[in-house]
Amino acid sequence: MKFTKKLVSLGLVFVMAVGAIGCGSTATKATDAATTSDSGSDTATASGEKRIIKIGTWYDHYYDSTMDDIYDNPNVTDEDQAQMQLDNVRAIEKKYNVEIQFVNLTYTGVQDSINTSILAGAPDCDIYEVDLQFGIPAALNGYATDMTTVLPSDSDLFTDQTVMKYIQIGADEGAYLLKAVAAETTIEATYPIAFNKQMIDEAGLEDPRDLYAKGEWTWDKFREYMLALTKDSNGDGVTDVYGFGSDYQNLFGGLLMSNGATVAAGKTQTLENPEVGEALDYMYNMYNVDKDAYPWYADDFDSNRLWYKDGLVAFWVSAAWIMDSEKDGDLPFEVCFVPWPVGPSGNQDTNKMKNVTSGNGWIIPSGVEDPELVYNVFYDWTNWYNFDTAERDSNLSWWQDAVLSDENFQVMELMGSKENFDLWNNLGVPYDLEGIVTGTLTTSQFQETYKQPFQDALDAFFN
Repeated sequence: MKFTKKLVSLGLVFVMAVGAIGCGSTATKATDAATTSDSGSDTATASGEKRIIKIGTWYDHYYDSTMDDIYDNPNVTDEDQAQMQLDNVRAIEKKYNVEIQFVNLTYTGVQDSINTSILAGAPDCDIYEVDLQFGIPAALNGYATDMTTVLPSDSDLFTDQTVMKYIQIGADEGAYLLKAVAAETTIEATYPIAFNKQMIDEAGLEDPRDLYAKGEWTWDKFREYMLALTKDSNGDGVTDVYGFGSDYQNLFGGLLMSNGATVAAGKTQTLENPEVGEALDYMYNMYNVDKDAYPWYADDFDSNRLWYKDGLVAFWVSAAWIMDSEKDGDLPFEVCFVPWPVGPSGNQDTNKMKNVTSGNGWIIPSGVEDPELVYNVFYDWTNWYNFDTAERDSNLSWWQDAVLSDENFQVMELMGSKENFDLWNNLGVPYDLEGIVTGTLTTSQFQETYKQPFQDALDAFFN
């Protein structure tokens, strides 16, 4: 099967001590000057002395100025790409009169270095790799440079985001947490709605992807479809095929984003907001009023997302890792992906489709010398492919095979481009969403019970 690398219309409009020792600064003073591919300024060193850009990480990265052979990476697989990356390092050294050094501080060591050296006003490293679980509070507590105060407004970071993007944290307009752009990092952790196309066709229903293209794929339409597809297929008086079946965590997360809602997107919980209540009501009604969702099976959580395999549900929440087991199989029906239907408080143009509260990113610490130069060096290091995104994204075969079709892959691309920030499932709050789907909790009871635990967890997280 042939896969394209860009989003097409589909006929739709888818559209520590270790830290102090390893990263001690040896930088020489740099000035503002010349041009670069992103920010408009090389800010190369004027003194002629070489500056060392130190990058603190928790695992080994390749390549930097300490390496002169592609096999310095013991796991090299694509020799041509490795040579491009190594050649890029040499070009950056010459362009900016710098050396790049990655320093593996370990996971704990990165945190220790951030908490000690940045607070003291003398960062050990010029850039840090951060897990978002500690990078987010670090950024909001003033440990990271806001790149909106450093780079020009026409920077790639704020416009096309071809090479680098940033994660917007709640209502804060700053650009603290940087992420390298690549197709794989865009599509990972996307959870589209999947459907059994045979069931849709046999019921005489319009393809949901066509409805999405027309702006008609809404919660009301989704409910209409789920009701129509819930049935007693063998006439024994017992419902045995349901409109929907999946796990309640991914269901709730998708409903929140499709309704423009968040629970923990900043320092104050919004669980009690009306648009969150609408998402909870929708879940409750699916399982307890309309009864068009496969009854929750508490004995095996994972089985709830796999009813589709036996043709027991028409819609479910899917992902590449869920579908991977089917890439060599022979499902008797076609699996299609579609973005989530739009809720009553949502908007198809502005709804977010991928939550980005886990994973890793990069910060340029507050107090670092010449943060524009640091950013430009890192930007160019990341851009080893010289804007040839087809080269950068040339090895996506696992993802493409797992999701079975080019069209499904493109839905994940669309969803991954619309990032959301909501910590609701990352705070360790022992919420009882199972109570919503089993009918033991109402929406108002859920909101009243958990609003304070979510607030307490946010207070601890950000402070």
